[in-house]
Amino acid sequence: GGTGGHIYPALALIRYIQSIRQDVEILYVGTEKGLESQIVPKANIPFKTIEIQGFKRSLSLDNIKTVTLFLKAIRRAKKLIQDFQPDVVIGTGGYVSAAVVYAGAKQGIPSIIHEQNSVAGITNKFLAKYVDKIAICFDDVAKEFPSHKVVKTGNPRAQEVAELEKDPSLLKRYDLDPNKSTILIFGGSRGAQNINEAFKEIVDDLNKRPYQILYVSGKIYYDDMKHSIGDKVSDNVKIYPYIDQMAEVLATVDATLARSGATTLAEITALGLPSILIPSPNVTNDHQTKNARSLTDAQGAILIRDADLTGERMLQAMDEILLDDKKLASMKQSALQQGVPDASERLYHLIEDVIASH
Repeated sequence: GGTGGHIYPALALIRYIQSIRQDVEILYVGTEKGLESQIVPKANIPFKTIEIQGFKRSLSLDNIKTVTLFLKAIRRAKKLIQDFQPDVVIGTGGYVSAAVVYAGAKQGIPSIIHEQNSVAGITNKFLAKYVDKIAICFDDVAKEFPSHKVVKTGNPRAQEVAELEKDPSLLKRYDLDPNKSTILIFGGSRGAQNINEAFKEIVDDLNKRPYQILYVSGKIYYDDMKHSIGDKVSDNVKIYPYIDQMAEVLATVDATLARSGATTLAEITALGLPSILIPSPNVTNDHQTKNARSLTDAQGAILIRDADLTGERMLQAMDEILLDDKKLASMKQSALQQGVPDASERLYHLIEDVIASH
């Protein structure tokens, strides 16, 4: 829990299991303050909460409270587990997983953690000692865990997206031409100021390009973007604060410029979508840069550091991909080769194996 990068893989896995097993019972445990408290109940999945907070990486008196809450959360998690009697406990990351997976493992229940990123999170590092298996998405992270526990499954979100069909008519909903090459630009669910500022510099140039741009500014930046750009935007550029159908749009466009969070990487590799990746500088251990390198090293993406991002560099990268059909096709193939389109199925088989081994 905590962020979408931990929640959406869990929901994708749940939906997959529900699609093949009519008899499955699910209990999702999160916190009241995390994003999961809004998302999971809306998905009609039984939801319970525990109170817990993350460790500060520097010395802090707050960590004393964290330890106290963690011990209390373990007691609460044990009670939830005893009441629910699960066959398996799965953690998809975020500090809420620590107490629940630890409590389950200590009670002898089959347990799995799923690490979405190329750098292991602090919670998963802690849990690695106790769980039966560790599912990973990036080869680089394997070295941070006991090798006999590691299984590469990929991110369940990838399988959901891989099964979507391209629908050019969807672009009409955003006032775009379904017959034109299209790039989607977005900076995460909240938007990204640096990406927005770079984009403002090149709107005039983009109006003259043979490709079109679907731009998602983020709700908090939308008014500023509209005010700054004003009437500079032509039919070639459309700006929206947020897009609900992000997966469907990704399946339809020809390229994307985005941050390099684990879920985004899972989606674009599953779709074979050429990308320009701008890793967020505001994440632990710079893991978004390491995520991105797995794709840029394979020639499936172009990497631009956030500190180096300018309008000129952004435009150059877009032209490099969208004005060269051979480059576009080559990047698409490279991105596809890095994807794991059957990730949910792989993770489900791992669950079956872990339950059977007990």
